[in-house]
Amino acid sequence: MEELQTQIIKPKLEKPKRFQVLLLNDDYTTMEFVVEVLMRFFSKNEESANAIMIKIHVDGEGICGTYSHDIAQTKVTQVTDFARNNEQPLMCVLRELSN
Repeated sequence: MEELQTQIIKPKLEKPKRFQVLLLNDDYTTMEFVVEVLMRFFSKNEESANAIMIKIHVDGEGICGTYSHDIAQTKVTQVTDFARNNEQPLMCVLRELSN
């Protein structure tokens, strides 16, 4: 009888892609509203939220956090919906990080 040999092949797993969630500057959204968004949706304390808000104002964009795709997309949707419900044009986008 022939003896069968089995070989276990482990699948090569890739690290999940990571995405930054960014807020973009505009001429209409109030600084106070941006701080509120950062504290409410990204769990920033007031000091961190103010620092990010200033960065957004000066540089045109600011990083709110880095997440998996699903969480990042959910954050973008939550912030956009909240902004529209409060009649603010605040833009929230995600950017894929390169590995």
